[in-house]
Amino acid sequence: MGLIPPFFFDCTVAIGVYDSSHEFQGIASGFLYGDFVEKKEDKSVYKVFLVTNRHVLENRKEVVVRFNPVKSDEDARDYNLVLEENGKPLWLVHPNKDVDIAAIRVNYTLLMEQKIQAAFFYSDKHVADIQKMNELGLMEGDGVYVLGFPLGIVGKKRNVVIARSGSVARIRDTLAEKGLEFLVDAFVFPGNSGGPVVSRAEITAVQGTKSQNASFLIGIVGSYLSYRDVAISRQTGKPRVIFEENSGLSRVHPVDFIIETIRLPQGAD
Repeated sequence: MGLIPPFFFDCTVAIGVYDSSHEFQGIASGFLYGDFVEKKEDKSVYKVFLVTNRHVLENRKEVVVRFNPVKSDEDARDYNLVLEENGKPLWLVHPNKDVDIAAIRVNYTLLMEQKIQAAFFYSDKHVADIQKMNELGLMEGDGVYVLGFPLGIVGKKRNVVIARSGSVARIRDTLAEKGLEFLVDAFVFPGNSGGPVVSRAEITAVQGTKSQNASFLIGIVGSYLSYRDVAISRQTGKPRVIFEENSGLSRVHPVDFIIETIRLPQGAD
């Protein structure tokens, strides 16, 4: 039984660069996010953004984004995404340097016209900000999925999103709006940066807690939390080698900071 809405995979985007052989090399993940604007003639209008980490776009003039065509027998298509014009960045960034989030508008209509299998998270339907997470009763131990392309594993012919399962490890400070991030117990690696974190639907719950009957976008991967192990010289008693390891805990910025980034005055039309 699937616990992730299938179109969530189509929201997830592979971000990369070309190597010396002009082959796509995955460097990070991102996702398409639709910010609700208005309703026109019974049709909702959204501004669509590619959202990823700030550090993914910094010091780059362009990146390559890779999408699958609707036809399953066609190879993935690459699109050059220009990041600056006349020396000025075209992408938006959160003003707090401790919030590793960036966003850039994309032409979603063009993707649809070119028969690309792409979707976006609707801000008014598929997204749980801090207020919504409190209403849902999201808490430590609740299940999550981390979607993305770790270690540049994208797929030779077509994008194949990797979904890793985990659980919320610490979130109470974030729910009280006292922190910039929450922690999930799920391994992430280089390439996962900027990928979406979604809650897992679960119909069972113990007494006093709420069951999660739907899946929502709840955050964006920032980085893993590392720990350091120091090798001490028996002769001198001084550190000789420092090993840095992945603890399995991952930092996640809540959706609220994505909303703040794209709705800042710099992002206005």
